[in-house]
Amino acid sequence: TKEQIESLLQNGKHKELRDRLCCRLTFGTAGLRSAMGAGFCYINDLTVIQSTQGIYKYLERCFSDFKQRGFVVGYDTRGQVTSNCSSKKLAKLTAAVLLAKDVPVYFFSTYVPTPFVPYAVQQLKAVAGVMITASHNRKEDNGYKVYWENGAQITSPHDKEIIKCIEECVEPWNGSWNENLVDTSPLRQDPLKKICDCYMEDLKRICYHRELNVQTNLKFVHTSFHGVGHDYVQLAFKAFGFQPPIPVPEQKDPDPDFSTVKCPNPEEGESVLELSLRLAEKENARVVVATDPDADRLAVAEQQNGCWKVFTGNELAALFGWWMFSCWKENCSEDADVKNVYMLATTVSSKILRAIALKEGFHFEETLPGFKWIGSRVKDLLDNGKEVLFAFEESIGFMCGTSVLDKDGVSAAVVTAEMATYLEGKNLTLAQKLTEIYETYGYHISKTSYFLCYDPPTIKRIFEKLRNFDAPQSYPKFCGIYNILHVRDITTGYDSSQPNKKSVLPVSKSSQMITFTFQNGCVATLRTSGTEPKIKYYAEMCALPEQSDRSILEEELQKLIEALIENFLEPDKNGLIWRSA
Repeated sequence: TKEQIESLLQNGKHKELRDRLCCRLTFGTAGLRSAMGAGFCYINDLTVIQSTQGIYKYLERCFSDFKQRGFVVGYDTRGQVTSNCSSKKLAKLTAAVLLAKDVPVYFFSTYVPTPFVPYAVQQLKAVAGVMITASHNRKEDNGYKVYWENGAQITSPHDKEIIKCIEECVEPWNGSWNENLVDTSPLRQDPLKKICDCYMEDLKRICYHRELNVQTNLKFVHTSFHGVGHDYVQLAFKAFGFQPPIPVPEQKDPDPDFSTVKCPNPEEGESVLELSLRLAEKENARVVVATDPDADRLAVAEQQNGCWKVFTGNELAALFGWWMFSCWKENCSEDADVKNVYMLATTVSSKILRAIALKEGFHFEETLPGFKWIGSRVKDLLDNGKEVLFAFEESIGFMCGTSVLDKDGVSAAVVTAEMATYLEGKNLTLAQKLTEIYETYGYHISKTSYFLCYDPPTIKRIFEKLRNFDAPQSYPKFCGIYNILHVRDITTGYDSSQPNKKSVLPVSKSSQMITFTFQNGCVATLRTSGTEPKIKYYAEMCALPEQSDRSILEEELQKLIEALIENFLEPDKNGLIWRSA
């Protein structure tokens, strides 16, 4: 990394030097995340040591029994030759900082899915844990995800306090560089076997039709996107009584270059699922499950009449919501109270669970975007004796059951397989069941996409214009021909639909996010990504069960999105880059 800085200096790249050296990493929706390389706002040996020293200092202050309970460290399979940086090496340095201070460390001996870290924190009663991953980001990136003792990702005020502590101890301590400590320290334990066995055992709690799984002739293809998922998804299928899913050979082993996909994000749909869909056609498998590189998210595709349907996160959530509630209803005790049952979603996700909840009598709650908010809220509900069946975010993040208080692609993959198997017994495909769900609870048609913008001042200007649209401090009343009923601005805490004009969801000053509710029943949100240089938009038409003409709803949604882009984002004027098809 020293060479990288020297080379930038010699080549007169002063702006890039300023960008790399004049700011620190901050916690976004998924912890610290940035490119690997030299600089204080990049992920490298030094910034990981500094972050861990800050965490040590903060945990020492919060927990008197820190040195009895210990700390969990996991990692994925990312790496970059040019800066001699890999997830495993960064994990070893994370462990070294703590071991040198006599903290017991549960350090996984090999790569694991991200959900294994929060699961281990709870199982082993550790005070906290770190997962080194950048999930589905581009290959140049890496990240540092922090989990608290409750097994959920940290939220404020912990993140702010940790940043303060990091700034108080930026000079590496003696022993912090000693990455070999994980091999020599008696305080290091390997939790792999125990955690893997317990996880697979706990998974069986959400297996409801084992006898069907054992007998089914349905075949499944699984791709792990060059990441950690292969071994763990195989084990999960075995735990449910299934034959193992057919792996995509070119993608089953870890490859930090993600060499067969243009980006390692299964959310991008058919273009990145090419190899798995072709294999499924060859093997006559009807359903494809794809876990992202750290196996915390899941994409699903189903073959129908010779073509493939890749489900969106919102569509999968409708299926999971229906499935988890049906299974609960069939298996609950006679005195179980549906009013004690909860499902959750982030506020930019589909409102389909709200519609199901209204009709079936359970509770539905929304949180801010990011699974860290869901995890913390679910823990509160469980501590208060509530039962949480399912939670999701539209970016294909699903939490089935509550063994892990974070999104989990491994459990979601095998639950999908069981659901498809059950439906096959009823002569239904997943897509047909989805239509049934919409006809019962009302069509919820949504579209999510994004623009790339590498210039933070432009992003700020776009959102400031919306806050001062026709006059200072006034939001738009129309978007083209569409009448706006309500505006909620999470960045400032304003909500026109509330009597006191204050947002019920907590304020999130560090990111931009404004939601518009339209007279025609559409809800649309514009927000900045917490992990990438994107302006995202989310729009959904929520119809009542009797409004069943899907094509009319789709057309209306499309026109509204066009108006939203043209009037509020103005991509040509602002130099925004359209998402490539």
